[in-house]
This record gives sequence, structure tokens and C-alpha cells, in this order.
Amino acid sequence: MKVSVVATVYNEQKSIGRLLASLAGQSRPPDEIVICDGGSTDETVRLIRDWAADQGDRLREVKVFVEPGANISRGRNAAIARAAGPVIAATDAGVRLDKDWLANLAAPWDGAPQDASEPLAAAGLFVPDCRGVFETAMAATVLPLVDDIDPDRFLPSSRSVAFLKSAWSAAGGYPEWLDYCEDLIFDFRLNALAADGKSAFVWRPDALAYFRPRSSLRSFWLQYYRYARGDGKADLWRKRHAVRYAVYLAGLPLLWALLWKGGVARLFGLTGLFAGTVAYCGRPWQRLHALSTRLTRAERWVSYLLPPFIRLVGDCAKMAGYPLGLMWRWRNRGREEIHWRRQLEKPDALTD
Repeated sequence: MKVSVVATVYNEQKSIGRLLASLAGQSRPPDEIVICDGGSTDETVRLIRDWAADQGDRLREVKVFVEPGANISRGRNAAIARAAGPVIAATDAGVRLDKDWLANLAAPWDGAPQDASEPLAAAGLFVPDCRGVFETAMAATVLPLVDDIDPDRFLPSSRSVAFLKSAWSAAGGYPEWLDYCEDLIFDFRLNALAADGKSAFVWRPDALAYFRPRSSLRSFWLQYYRYARGDGKADLWRKRHAVRYAVYLAGLPLLWALLWKGGVARLFGLTGLFAGTVAYCGRPWQRLHALSTRLTRAERWVSYLLPPFIRLVGDCAKMAGYPLGLMWRWRNRGREEIHWRRQLEKPDALTD
């Protein structure tokens, strides 16, 4: 079955080469590649077009077009609309794809019996592509490993996902009113189309996209601020955000107050802080054990000190971004498209 790979880019001249090289090296070449540029002001578009011209017969067709001002959702929808394949494989700039990424991701359709019903979607996996101590600690803190994932509940990132173009159309596409967390809403929409309340996604953990974590606390703060603002706009993860505010605005002040008291109260405070830190950073430390094999012994010790600080910065970024997203949602409450949960209750309305 013909498979089209789609991606969106914006000012990616420093990283686009990694994605393009990995697309050219696929063991199952894409039948076409469709890339939407959101109006880059650097050399991104020229680099892509030069690369496409150099491919010769190795890739059958590469389409590149510019849509100034398009956000990620609009860019993906525009690229998918131009794609000819009945199966769409989506990825992002900034990743490096395993050579068997597309072969593994498209396998549910390439190998399906003629009399079998086609799966709606396939969920690939993105894994950390770390360089140095900080990025290794960042990956261990914020990125799941395959053992952390429940395939029946997994909502894949659009860095590594495939789906029928007909399912994309039936689900109403990616939500163009949302600038971040858009792939989660799309996942929910696809799951709403699946039968018997099951996941729409076939789990393909061997379809690997290597993703480089943020390399500084500043860029990480901005990333998680935007994610949380998107959560607020989309009304996602209310309980998670409520628990975070409760811990930082009530739990931590209480523990600090106990530390200033003597005797048993101070012991309770120290015990609470220690237990909370271990509970909050225990899984990142376990991941570090697996991810830090390329570091020296001294670097590994340093990496183990970083997860608490990374967690703290990420939580502060989320607590700053989430209320702004909620304010945006309140100001736009009259827009029907933002009430996506209503649409999930009536799947026939998803394309409206």
C-alpha cells in the first residue's frame, strides 16, 4: 500500500539534515514525502529542495510547499491533504529516524491479509538521542522508555505515528485552533472512531524516532510552559495540574514549616522531603541507570544530581503556562471547535 510521509518545519536549517538523511536511508522507502514549511526565515526550504533534487531515483516524489503562519496542526493538515497515499506516516523536524522506522510503522498495512480489516493507526516510539551529561539527565527525567508504556493506553506523539488518510478525515484532522498538545487531541479523536472502546493504535515499538532532548534549562522551561499552556487551552489533565498546585502551594510550605521547628516536627519535615524527592525522582534515576552507560563514572554521578532540579524547573513552567491556557479557553469559550469532548461523544460530528 502506498505510504506518504508528512512533516512540518519552521526555521530548522540546523537540524533538518538529520531528518532528511534518515528518510533517504529507509529500508522501505516512502512512496512520497510531503513537507509543509510554516514560513521559515532561514535556509530550511532551500536545503530541503536541494536535498530533494539530489535524491534522483532513490525517492519517488518529494513535495515541499510554504504556508506562512501555519501552526503545527495547520501544517500537518495541509501536508496530509496534498498526500496521495492512503496511509500517512507523520514525523517532525528535529528527529532522526531508524532505518527500519517506516517498514515497521507501515507493517500493519503492508502485511495485512486481504480479508482482514485495516487498522486505523499505528503508534511508533520516540526515544532519546542524548549528547552529554545534561541531555542524558533531561531524557531520563522527561522521556518514557518502552517499559514505561502501556500499549493499550498509549497516546503517541506525531513524531512517530501512522494512520489511514480516511481516518484522519473522519476524525476531523488535527485541531488547528491549538498550537501545542495538538497530537493528543488527534489521538483522542482517532480512538473515538475505534470499535468497542479499544485503542485505534497498533503498537509498533520497533518504529523508532530518535529525539534529542532540550540542552538547557531555559529551552526546557519554554517547552514545558508551552505544553502546559496547550493543556489549559485544550482542557487536558485537570487532576495532574491540580495535584501539582496542591503539592507546591500547600505540601511543600508545610514541610518547610516543620523544618523550622525542633524535635519531632523537624524529623517529620526531613522525612517528608526525602520521601517526596525519592518518589518524584525514583523513576528518572532508574532510567539514568540505563541511559548513562556512555558517560564516565564522574559524569554519571553528576547526572544523578540533576533530575530534582529539572523536575522543579518543569513544574514551575507548567504552573506558569497552565493558567494562561485556561484564560485563553475562557475568552474563547464561544468557539464550538474547542469543546472537543462533546465531539467525542458523537463521533459522527467529528468531521463537522
